[in-house]
Amino acid sequence: MLQRQYMRDELMVLMNLKSVMRTGWVRAGVERPESVAAHSWGMAILALRLCPPELDLPTVLTYCLIHDLPEILVGDLTPEDDRSTKAEDEHAAMKVLAPQWLETFESYERQDTEEARFVHQLDRLDMGLQAQVYEAETGLDLKQFLESAKAVVNDSRLSNLL
Repeated sequence: MLQRQYMRDELMVLMNLKSVMRTGWVRAGVERPESVAAHSWGMAILALRLCPPELDLPTVLTYCLIHDLPEILVGDLTPEDDRSTKAEDEHAAMKVLAPQWLETFESYERQDTEEARFVHQLDRLDMGLQAQVYEAETGLDLKQFLESAKAVVNDSRLSNLL
């Protein structure tokens, strides 16, 4: 019984990612911005559709789903924020939130695998595509997000989508 309660409590904390709004969209004036969890889901959908056969899809999906979990505690930082302690803060947050995935998270952060590098590009591709969705819906000028995505997404199979 205690084990089940602990599991439930842990899952309830992880569900909080659904409540963390993407700071960049908030600051840009998007009225109903996506949550960080919605962004992670978007990346996972992109991964299912675009993952090259030579990459390990389960690893790619895992990276997509856990890469922003620390934001439950750290918040969603943008390039305009002080990021001087971001790596340390996110590492500490993962140790608290999901120590079972800490090694996987650290692997993603190091960008030491093809899967990690692919997911990093999916992260930006999702942002660029979302910027286009919000521009069409709201008329806001979100070109800075699209340009930021284009600067990182260098895989031609992905960059052509921007």
